Amino acid sequence: MLAKVFTSSVLGVEALPVEVEVDIIFGLPAFSTVGLAEGAVRESKDRVKAAIKNSGYEFPDKKITVNLAPADIKKSGTGFDLPIALGILATEAIVTSEQLQNFAVVGELALDGFVRPVPGILPMVIAARDAGLRGIIVPKDNADEAAVVNGIDVIGISYLHQAVDFLSNRKIIEPTTVDLELLLGNQRSYDIDFSEVKGQEHVKRALEVAAAGDHNVLMSGPPGSGKTMLARRLPTILPDLTFDEALETTKIYSVCGLLPDRCSLMTQRPFRSPHHTISDAGLIGGGNIPRPGEVSLAHNGVLFLDELPEFKKNVLEVLRQPLEDGQVTIARASSTLTFPARFVLVAALNPCPCGHAGDINHSCTCSPLQIKRYEERLSGPLLDRIDIHLQVPAVPFQQVSSTTEGENSRTIKDRVVRARELQKQRFHGRKGIYSNSQMNSRDLKKFCSLDKTSLNLLERGMAQLGLSARAYHRILKIARTIADLAGKTDIASDHIAEAIQYRRLDRSRQS
Repeated sequence: MLAKVFTSSVLGVEALPVEVEVDIIFGLPAFSTVGLAEGAVRESKDRVKAAIKNSGYEFPDKKITVNLAPADIKKSGTGFDLPIALGILATEAIVTSEQLQNFAVVGELALDGFVRPVPGILPMVIAARDAGLRGIIVPKDNADEAAVVNGIDVIGISYLHQAVDFLSNRKIIEPTTVDLELLLGNQRSYDIDFSEVKGQEHVKRALEVAAAGDHNVLMSGPPGSGKTMLARRLPTILPDLTFDEALETTKIYSVCGLLPDRCSLMTQRPFRSPHHTISDAGLIGGGNIPRPGEVSLAHNGVLFLDELPEFKKNVLEVLRQPLEDGQVTIARASSTLTFPARFVLVAALNPCPCGHAGDINHSCTCSPLQIKRYEERLSGPLLDRIDIHLQVPAVPFQQVSSTTEGENSRTIKDRVVRARELQKQRFHGRKGIYSNSQMNSRDLKKFCSLDKTSLNLLERGMAQLGLSARAYHRILKIARTIADLAGKTDIASDHIAEAIQYRRLDRSRQS
């Protein structure tokens, strides 16, 4: 007898619909799984057999063949246990096949029939909905995560026998529901705030510009000047995640199995800070079965790279594609996968190997040659993709000991949101462009025209400060964002003057 059960297999951050075909015929007892099943899937036969017996059902002593279609795509993970078990029970008429055709099924089985949660539930639910199925049966611990998808019934179960009773119409299980408005409302509260940062007003201003225009930032300063503290507070002034952005981000964390406990939807912008010993595969993604890396985990959020020159050169160079395209392509002999990777890069470095060059409180012990070699660890093409360069000096004692609080994140965020709304209107109808940092040369010509005074100032600034030609477009983009923050339609000379100050490394590399 033949039974079919619908399920899914995760490929990258998307899910591929899979049909589990179970065929049982008379013959010597055997259990074979075909359809490019990797190790964990092939081992499911032992878990399925024990779970069926320990749930009080009879396991057929016949020849069992399980086919995972389409058979030309590799299947991985433990989520095939439950659909295989239900397929076997359907061939024995324990489960109603007609009811089974309306639901997708995902779950790992324990030996006693308990249904364990699996990663990647969210894209699987989306795939089931898009396939036109009425509902999906998932582990109880995955039900809240699955329920954020509208248009499909999510049935959460804890044991195999509950799924059997539900599909046989012997038990009614109400679909799981979640309050999306309540979930999205949780993103407005952060444990940290910009008001906690003492001094560094010019850096706060630059980070506000970065948040408003989605510009990448490079901060240079001695140890203890507050670079990490400032970077960690950047998400608090970014606009709230939309539902679509939250869904995109949650899919990535779901696939990686990194969703926090009792979290069904990522409602705050992610902040990722990998150590400088990370490999290129860890940063960009990869592996035998490609998984997202840190750049994808920072999607719709902030990627912070502290001690930037300490990262291996080949690791830094792989950042070029996500910074340019907002996505990462992982090519393998059998397949090519694309992961989303649109983030704000915040990088930090010391001004020299010892960290005290230019610090009035400490003397630098580095030679000019050592400083030059330290700066040369960063390639021109990488720096070219970072809009704002900042000098972060040590904070004086008077500011550190001050009890006066600075401007809070909510006030700064309100200005950022207003600037983003202007950009949303400006780029309405333009696919793939949502902020000033993404403007191309045609957009710059259309939206960044300068009057004679501003043009002369930019020309003098580039000549006197030794700015490179590649800084020209960056300055225009930053100036456009500064004008948006001021609510101005045209770019003025004071906007150009401020933007020029944010190209510090261009000046140092020209000297």
